[in-house]
Amino acid sequence: MLGTGFGPTLTGLEAHTTIPYNSIPGFPAVGVTGHLGELVIGRLAGEPVIVLSGRPHFYEGYPMSKVTFAVRTLAACGICDLLLTNAAGGINEKFRVGDFMVLQDHVNLMGTNPLRGAPARGRPRFVDLSQVYDPGLGRLLRRAGAACGLRLRVGVYLAVSGPSYETPAEIRAFRRMGADAVGMSTVPEAIVARQCGLRVAAISCITNLAAGLSRTTLSHGEVLETASRVKDTAGQILAHFAALYGSAVKDSG
Repeated sequence: MLGTGFGPTLTGLEAHTTIPYNSIPGFPAVGVTGHLGELVIGRLAGEPVIVLSGRPHFYEGYPMSKVTFAVRTLAACGICDLLLTNAAGGINEKFRVGDFMVLQDHVNLMGTNPLRGAPARGRPRFVDLSQVYDPGLGRLLRRAGAACGLRLRVGVYLAVSGPSYETPAEIRAFRRMGADAVGMSTVPEAIVARQCGLRVAAISCITNLAAGLSRTTLSHGEVLETASRVKDTAGQILAHFAALYGSAVKDSG
């Protein structure tokens, strides 16, 4: 699932079928710049993939059932593993704009939970989140980064509802809570994926420093500019990850 700014990263994707979200029953439209709103079936680094190019966001007014509908669709298609991507603001003082962070854990401050309400048929209501992000897939992501000559950061992602950016006081509080980066997505999809029994990995592009850590005013334009600048690197990471994942599957099979 490609988050903000990740859409242009898959130039090496061999697309076999491309389906606009508005042609798929139940899929909500995406209305945020940087999200194409397409499902692509094809191959990346020779490995079969289903790519969700863009996501709906809770802040757009969608209920969580719509935000996570695509993940449930993928699970129904029989996938086993899900890679989530996003743009995030850096909270950790060691992070720099343009860094990439592998998610080790998350904090949900979106004010709701995607499992709230009637239980999903055939799925557990009470889902253990002791290990949301699979360590094995996380290692593959770090190896993919190393193949690009990068040392990927590892940290905790904190999710808020948005769409306003955070205040400096909130960022100070989030840092004390153990957060390394902040964003407005990913956590709902990760929780539902775990409910569906999928292994999950996630990676953030640190597209800006969080409020109070930079002299510049926060803007979506800055997010898109940074994502565009590092798109080739992001694409290489994803391609190497696909190749490493394919090799790992073959070795385990």
